[in-house]
Amino acid sequence: MLEAIILGIVQGITEFLPVSSTAHLILFPWFFNWSGSVNTLTFDVALHAGTLFALILFFWKDWTELIAKKHRLFGLIILASIPAGVAGFFLNDIVENGLRRPLIISVMLIAVGFLMLIAEKANKYKDIEKAGLKDAVIIGIAQAIALIPGVSRSGITISAGLFRGFEREAAARFSFLLSTPLIAGATMLHIRKAFTSQVDHDLGLFSIGIITSCITGLVAIKFLLAFLKRYPLNLFAYYRFILSAVIIAGIWLKG
Repeated sequence: MLEAIILGIVQGITEFLPVSSTAHLILFPWFFNWSGSVNTLTFDVALHAGTLFALILFFWKDWTELIAKKHRLFGLIILASIPAGVAGFFLNDIVENGLRRPLIISVMLIAVGFLMLIAEKANKYKDIEKAGLKDAVIIGIAQAIALIPGVSRSGITISAGLFRGFEREAAARFSFLLSTPLIAGATMLHIRKAFTSQVDHDLGLFSIGIITSCITGLVAIKFLLAFLKRYPLNLFAYYRFILSAVIIAGIWLKG
């Protein structure tokens, strides 16, 4: 139960901060030798369901306006969701079975960390209402790359938004809205897989994971939007470099 609570908190924070939630969910059990229900892809799905609820609760007014009034922007968000949706559908097994490795995570943490630092140098002048077709396509492709553990969906999509000239908060808001349909689709797909398999599931642990990741996710969204109004992504990039060094040290010690 304690492990489930810790991982729920970790997921809620790291899903929205640009530091890669998948990396942290893989690394915590790896570092501390946790096993059982909390060290499964099925439990990861429960945690992602919690952050999906956080997105819906935080942005429900935005989604209401998008569906009722802002049809152009709504269409762009749906369009931008397609690349990652297609990639996830066809490459999901490859990612789950071949890329969930500490060394790959370490490399991607460094690579996207440098990308974030470079993106901060871009000229920022657009708000979310000025998003165009080219913006949606480029940011959508960036979100597809986030399937690789260690990349971070928010990290690479916010960076793509900065390269396209979005202000930081606008890039983050577009990133969060864009991630909602993708997380919803992935959650539904994996829930179907989980409950059609023959593996027993601890619903109590899953419920705790969903609740804790939802609550901490709400806090993380509010924090990041406020943070990016005043500060660049540099702090998160440096954190990624430090985490990568810790992973490399762990690989060396465990080897």
